[in-house]
Amino acid sequence: MANIQAGGEQHLSEILNEIKKQLALLEYGSLEIQVHNGQVVQIERREKKRWEKSVNTR
Repeated sequence: MANIQAGGEQHLSEILNEIKKQLALLEYGSLEIQVHNGQVVQIERREKKRWEKSVNTR
């Protein structure tokens, strides 16, 4: 967080809010945050959906 430039605090707040939002939407899976040169450049959410096999499935 040492790379905050002028106006960067608002940008950082937007990024943190987006991360919180994506975490709240995630039930099972992962949230990957890509950082280049100390700056967040991408957030990727992967969610797993699984169904148990039914005993009576034919």
